Amino acid sequence: MIYTRWVLFLLLLTGIFTNDLLAESSAVIHLGSQFQAQDTETDYSKADSEDQKAGLENLSWTPQSFSVELEAAENSDADFLVRFPSPISSKHPENDRACLEWYAARDEAGQFLNRPAIVVVHESGRSMPVGRLFARTLNRRAYHTFLLHLPSYGKRSWGTKPTPEELLVLIRQAIMDVRRAYDAVKSIPIVNPNCIALQGTSLGGLVNATVAGVDCQYDAVFLMLAGGDFMSIIANGQKDAAKMRKELEKANIDPKILQPVIHQIEPNRFASGVQAEKVWLYSGKYDQVIPLENAISFAKAANLTPTHHILMPANHYSGIIYIPAIMQHIHEQMEAVMKSNSLPNQQ
Repeated sequence: MIYTRWVLFLLLLTGIFTNDLLAESSAVIHLGSQFQAQDTETDYSKADSEDQKAGLENLSWTPQSFSVELEAAENSDADFLVRFPSPISSKHPENDRACLEWYAARDEAGQFLNRPAIVVVHESGRSMPVGRLFARTLNRRAYHTFLLHLPSYGKRSWGTKPTPEELLVLIRQAIMDVRRAYDAVKSIPIVNPNCIALQGTSLGGLVNATVAGVDCQYDAVFLMLAGGDFMSIIANGQKDAAKMRKELEKANIDPKILQPVIHQIEPNRFASGVQAEKVWLYSGKYDQVIPLENAISFAKAANLTPTHHILMPANHYSGIIYIPAIMQHIHEQMEAVMKSNSLPNQQ
């Protein structure tokens, strides 16, 4: 009886202590709030080859502290915009302030919750409909979700579309922005730092596939309609990939000339660094934009098991009907990660 009372007392005390901490953390969440973040350092000593090591260094920067600021999310149902400096500069100042749309986890009373986070990287559509769909829907599962605006998109647009020459350079910047986004999100007091995940679709999935191999500090990575071997996607992919080929043709650029540039951001180049147990790939069997063989190519290079490479009887666009099932699967994996990361280390 005495033992039971002590347990109840400790549980009550823990609840009070946790609530006080949450209230204190929530108090600093408002427009204009600033937080200090620190880049995570990456160990490249385990690179498989000199080529991979050179690639890792090309996608890196000197770790440093940086400021994270909350701004108003105008004309959006997001709670805030989270702004932080991109690790590298382009010739467009508007583009060099990375931007996350933050959909905050709240309880039924509308109060902020201390919950895990998911960084969402959108597709190639300028209005980012699929990215916002993932961000909003996962937020309803009580996750803090952060939609990253890729370089030249949304709040980072400079008013004109990037040229074909700029596009691949901006993808390199995107990879670095996604990496830094982890530390930016981690600096926010009401985000549970023990569970920060990454999700991306199509273009966002391709970017995240490279991130997963370069520096996977994220606790889980969910890639939808992504793959490896960029050159063959550009050469053979339909729809969006075909549009890119036409843009290159208009600019009189031979795709083969781009091979050294594309090699800098190629997911398969870094796939041996993927922590396969925390990466899931969702592929369409009949996808003609990112063909199934490209998805299989990445899955093999990353050593994904069949349970981590989920095949859908869909193409690149009809796969949207499986989003509810994918959302449920992501939720289940997040719950497992939270449970695992909350356990004490076993000695």
